[in-house]
Amino acid sequence: MDRKVPAARRVAVMAAAVVISATWTTWVWAVPSPHNGPAVLTTDSFKHHVDQFNRDDEELYVNSIPNARAWDFLQANVPLFECPDKEFERTYYFRWWTYRKHIKQTPDGWVVTEFLPKVPWSGKHNTICCPAGHHFYEGRWLRDPSYLNDYARFWFHGGGNPRHYSFWAADAIYAHYLVHRDRQLVVDLLDDLVANYEAWEKSRLTADGLFWQIDDRDGMEVSVGGSGKRATINSYMYGDAIAISRIAELAGKEDLVRRFRQKAASLRTLVQTKLWDDQAKFFKTLPRESQTLVDVREQHGYTPWYFGLPERGRGYEVAWKQLMDSAGFYAPFGPTTTEQRHPGFRLSYQGHECQWNGPSWPFATSVTLTAMANVLNNYDQDAITQGDYFRILKIYANSHHLTREDGSVVPWIDENLNPHTGDWIARTRLKTWNNGTWSDAKGGKERGKDYNHSSFCDLVVTGLVGLRPRADDIVEVSPLVPEEKWNWFSLDNVAYHGHILTIIWDTDGSRYGKGKGLTVLVDGRAIAHSDKLTRITGRVGIPQ
Repeated sequence: MDRKVPAARRVAVMAAAVVISATWTTWVWAVPSPHNGPAVLTTDSFKHHVDQFNRDDEELYVNSIPNARAWDFLQANVPLFECPDKEFERTYYFRWWTYRKHIKQTPDGWVVTEFLPKVPWSGKHNTICCPAGHHFYEGRWLRDPSYLNDYARFWFHGGGNPRHYSFWAADAIYAHYLVHRDRQLVVDLLDDLVANYEAWEKSRLTADGLFWQIDDRDGMEVSVGGSGKRATINSYMYGDAIAISRIAELAGKEDLVRRFRQKAASLRTLVQTKLWDDQAKFFKTLPRESQTLVDVREQHGYTPWYFGLPERGRGYEVAWKQLMDSAGFYAPFGPTTTEQRHPGFRLSYQGHECQWNGPSWPFATSVTLTAMANVLNNYDQDAITQGDYFRILKIYANSHHLTREDGSVVPWIDENLNPHTGDWIARTRLKTWNNGTWSDAKGGKERGKDYNHSSFCDLVVTGLVGLRPRADDIVEVSPLVPEEKWNWFSLDNVAYHGHILTIIWDTDGSRYGKGKGLTVLVDGRAIAHSDKLTRITGRVGIPQ
């Protein structure tokens, strides 16, 4: 029987109808009518990636969009990306292909899941708020905004639990707004976001003005630094306070603007004065009943830069030297969650399968790379370079693999990585449980397969290619690709502020036929250009 599109999906143009199968729901997705299609790339040029993903896949769990309809969905919704490095390109489409698996239609509208199988610790519709911030940052680049519009409402009006784990809800929903500029959505949710913030204050705010969190509720169990006043929760609350103040500006509520700006300013001061270890040059955890910071640097100490919390000109960026230090966080298959020089660093195949005392976690890598792009774009510093960003993102892209028992190598995303071998630790352990039949109590067979706990495509769009979302009509592009690395690349068919963007780098003009250098097109018209691979800006609809 046909199911009607939920009433919450207010999109004017119905552009694609998909019948899943005789045994699946028939449904229609709404795709905003573009002003233009791709300017330089053709959609079918990338279909072979999805065809191969489908051939390699054991489709164990299906939500609303099965593999058979994956390409229909992706070609209607995702920006196109092309570059000389086929590993980057393949991983980009692989991550869209896996994200699509987690989009789920429910009686409460669309939601996005973390695990494909039902897990005992999830909430309504198998949702978990822990990675939801990543879901919004990644999914905002889908052309049809209604999936995330519904998902945003779900957390406050559909039975979601936005405080079961730490979750930068206001910041993430505002990040979605920066791409699609749906003012009504964020203004309608403003009171909910304020109430959510105040509920966090009641449950987690300490007398000194900092928030505390259990490491497990940060999704970071068995951490070396443990629970307490962590850089995570305090940065999330800072980001939410800033986002609420900006949404309040849209709503014309000046009292809320002032109140939440003050909250953000207070948290910034407290994080810098109480969580910064000036000897170790790093943001750390402060146990609740202690005046002494823990003795370990942990990767979550980079979280403040995700939200632009550290003040410029104060020298905090020195912490980033640890990211490229092999005694710090640097490893061949991804940054470690604990500095490797610390005696508590572990890569254990015993005890809890999800330990945050050493393994590389895509969740944390995503936070770190988003934060790193902010440092490179917004801070005057010499601790890290564009080359470092490119190197860490390349490692991350290359880690998306699994070697099967027959020796074949397939694209893969799972829970936690051995940073020295690339083994997916939780998977290696879980598949041996219950006499090799996995464990229903832990989520069933291949629990972590196609795990939706991180971002990747957003890192390509906003970091590597450098489209920096803004609330105004300025299109800002600041690529982090070192000029000597690639002679060409393009991000095309990007839905942004009601237009279609195209970003081209072409050193000699022969690849795309649009001239030499870096060019930004809006609806097919050039609005900004540079001969160099550098930051450029233009105004939507106005050629520069």
